Amino acid sequence: MAVRGDIRNVAIVAHVDHGKTTLVNAMLQQSHVFSDREEVPDRVMDSNDLEREKGITILAKNTAVKYTGPLAPKLGQPDGITINVVDTPGHADFGGEVERGISMVDGVVLLVDASEGPLPQTRFVLRKALEAKLPVILVINKTDRPDARISEVVSESTDLLLGLAQDVSEEGVDLDLDSLLDLPVIYCAAKAGKASLNQPADGDVPDNDDLEPLFESILTNIPAPEYEEGAPLQAHVTNIDASDYLGRLGLVRVYNGTLLKGKQYGLSRVDGSIENFKLTEILRTKGLDRFPVDEAGPGDIVAVAGVDDIMIGETIVDQSDPKPLPLIHVDDPAVSMTFGTNDSPLAGTEGKDHKLTARMLKDRLDRELIGNVSIKVLPTERPDAWEVQGRGELALAVLAEQMRREGYELTVGRPQVVTKTVDGKVQEPMESDTIDVPEEYMGAVTQLMADRKGRMDTMTNHGSGWVRMQFTVPSRGLLGFRTALLTATRGTGISSSISAGYAPWAGEIKTRQNGSMVSDRSGKASPYAMQKLQARGDFFVNPQSPVYEGQIVGINNKPGDLDINITLEKHMTNMRSATADVLETLTPPIQMSLEESLDFANDDECVEVTPESIRVRKIILDRDAWYKWNARQRRANKK
Repeated sequence: MAVRGDIRNVAIVAHVDHGKTTLVNAMLQQSHVFSDREEVPDRVMDSNDLEREKGITILAKNTAVKYTGPLAPKLGQPDGITINVVDTPGHADFGGEVERGISMVDGVVLLVDASEGPLPQTRFVLRKALEAKLPVILVINKTDRPDARISEVVSESTDLLLGLAQDVSEEGVDLDLDSLLDLPVIYCAAKAGKASLNQPADGDVPDNDDLEPLFESILTNIPAPEYEEGAPLQAHVTNIDASDYLGRLGLVRVYNGTLLKGKQYGLSRVDGSIENFKLTEILRTKGLDRFPVDEAGPGDIVAVAGVDDIMIGETIVDQSDPKPLPLIHVDDPAVSMTFGTNDSPLAGTEGKDHKLTARMLKDRLDRELIGNVSIKVLPTERPDAWEVQGRGELALAVLAEQMRREGYELTVGRPQVVTKTVDGKVQEPMESDTIDVPEEYMGAVTQLMADRKGRMDTMTNHGSGWVRMQFTVPSRGLLGFRTALLTATRGTGISSSISAGYAPWAGEIKTRQNGSMVSDRSGKASPYAMQKLQARGDFFVNPQSPVYEGQIVGINNKPGDLDINITLEKHMTNMRSATADVLETLTPPIQMSLEESLDFANDDECVEVTPESIRVRKIILDRDAWYKWNARQRRANKK
């Protein structure tokens, strides 16, 4: 096999908020991608508005830096070595992005927080790397945290790596276990832009002024791309992008052969057919920009134009000798939501140019399928609603939020788990959930998990006042759990989970103890009525805001639903009162985000999503029709 020595392809993988994007930022700055006068924002790779707001990476993105340090001439590359860096999400709900990112590279940099240590997403992304037989570089980040425990985290990370390697080997993957024992470890403070091979004291920055040890470790431990000389073209499509001038772009990794601009090639489709096309443009990445080139060789990661409907997983091949690569494998979805048209009385009344129709909604979901390999869109009994399946609740909530910002109005059902039948018995997805809380809240969290059929597997106390507990719990039990955890722990609890396979159905789980306050008529919320009713619960709506029959306007203090007339006005009389001028004050309403609304909704409720508003409502708006439906459900459950 021939080797392309002037390129390295590497993915940076980690748990959420362990510093992946910050590290990529530092690598870009120290590679002089930006000019001295250019102001570089933090987390420059988080280009999506939602990513910046949530502080997490949602989409896998690639960049390229040119290493021209002292090691490049020693490796026979005096002009420098291009390092293609793929920044992957750290959340398992976006696992499809991780799997696509790993399919493009020849090694991974595993980032672990020096205080938190390995967490569930660390296990998830590391397992994917080992299954692909990729070499791993361990980077202990945030060594300057006051609560850093560097030596323990290195031991935990090494134990996790060897344990996962053994599991993967038992599943038939041929791993070189001896090489894993020589795991390279880099100590880093990405925010300060410093890395070292020497372990600093807990809470200290590394004893080096730049990231040179990290660059050298990548060049030394990540193999250069290999290819077969004279082999026909194989370029795998791993991502989709778009250009205002070129239309749809396919991001490809070239494995064999050479791509030439203006030449005719074949595109091996998902169904196995070959479609001929002309390659109109090749774009190579440098920093955050793309610039046109005439050719791309083995190991290059480039964007190509020429096919309007190019799809992820397809392969660009030689017309005379097509040899397509295998499709990208993605784990099956575990959670589903129903996306349907907005049929509330307020549909289309809040603004112009809103996208309301079923055709528009279906076209948008079909477009999402092109670039998101993790979801499935299935028909339902209704022609204006579809079941959207994904890896997790967060991924589907992000899709609904993106559609809302694009001007769509829709209704989104409460998240449901995707079950399967094995030997005639229903099985449901399980999660391995790791929770970090202060010691005084340990009992409250244990009770929360017990109510959700959770089983404690391990508990660790590091002596810092915090306890780490690991539970195995049905995925249903984690729907809405984050809000309950934050309430029980006064905002201090941290929870993260990863799929733990399937297990027999665990029975009924009741996650919400309070009922809903439901408006029994349409109109405007009256301050007078809200003042009279506020002893019954907390409201979601502001005074004078429009409401309709079947809308959830608040949370009841007691179990069960409560129908209320929130539009009642004070009748005018000619009687005077000594207290008439006393100012009546209302408790401010609860403002819920889309994710919180989805967590709150019961099985007979859904969320109305518009560009201006988010409302919780009953699926059946007419109260008489809802009572008849509810009675039928109760009778059916008694049988």
